[in-house]
Amino acid sequence: MDHPPGGHGGHGGHDMGGAVSSLDTWGAVLFIGWAVVMWAAVVVVAYANRGPVRPWLFRTSVGVIGLGVVGQIGHFQEHVVQAGYWVANPYSAAWMTPWANSIARGMGQVDPTKPALGMEILHLTGNFIFLAGLVGIVQITRRVTGALKSRKWAKMGVWMQGIHGIEHIVLTLSVALGASRAIGLSTWFGAIDPGPALVTYRVWWHFVANLIGTAILAAALFHLWKEKKAVKDSYLPEPVAAGSRALSPASASASNSEERPAQGAEPVRERELVSRT
Repeated sequence: MDHPPGGHGGHGGHDMGGAVSSLDTWGAVLFIGWAVVMWAAVVVVAYANRGPVRPWLFRTSVGVIGLGVVGQIGHFQEHVVQAGYWVANPYSAAWMTPWANSIARGMGQVDPTKPALGMEILHLTGNFIFLAGLVGIVQITRRVTGALKSRKWAKMGVWMQGIHGIEHIVLTLSVALGASRAIGLSTWFGAIDPGPALVTYRVWWHFVANLIGTAILAAALFHLWKEKKAVKDSYLPEPVAAGSRALSPASASASNSEERPAQGAEPVRERELVSRT
């Protein structure tokens, strides 16, 4: 979700101004809450996976992955429609969906003097939701011994999306700290003047980055589906060690009969000894 160039960010064009409604505020709160819940679950799962198997670990990891997939579908469609709008209007300001602008207005209440800040926070939050979903795949495959293709693809996605997340941290901090425009690789560190050139660069930079990231996520999910049996089996209760397995009643009685001498056997030996003497 590339922010519409404009306002304080120095990319001029799309207007996100206007009164902030309660819907804008609730949208921003719920979206940030979504990211916080996902990362809290990731931390809990990562810590609990260090210990013994617990049934809820698998279900929690599946939930994190599902929320990450839903979030990235919404995230990527923003880039698709934005790129499509650019194709039809290459000299216009970047276009955003009404719901993205609504959430950005809600987030912009953090500092109303910086109009671009809300949109940068929106980008940052969306990318970290995506990243949490990829980490969820890494965690759910953690207990499987041997190499899994799903884990390999997910790790690749975590690295790429982690770098992309750093880019959005830099963009957000630059606006929050009072820069005249967002500074980062996707703005060529502020060297490109506001206008169609900057809009084109930002729109396609983020589109390509998210296209690659989404393709990696799709590959990880595809292999995870193929390897689901191995993943599920890794969360089954650990078998009891053979040496500590409890004896059945039949085997216990047989063992006892072998250990103690048959009843009456010793007196017979004594009588035989007396008779021989």
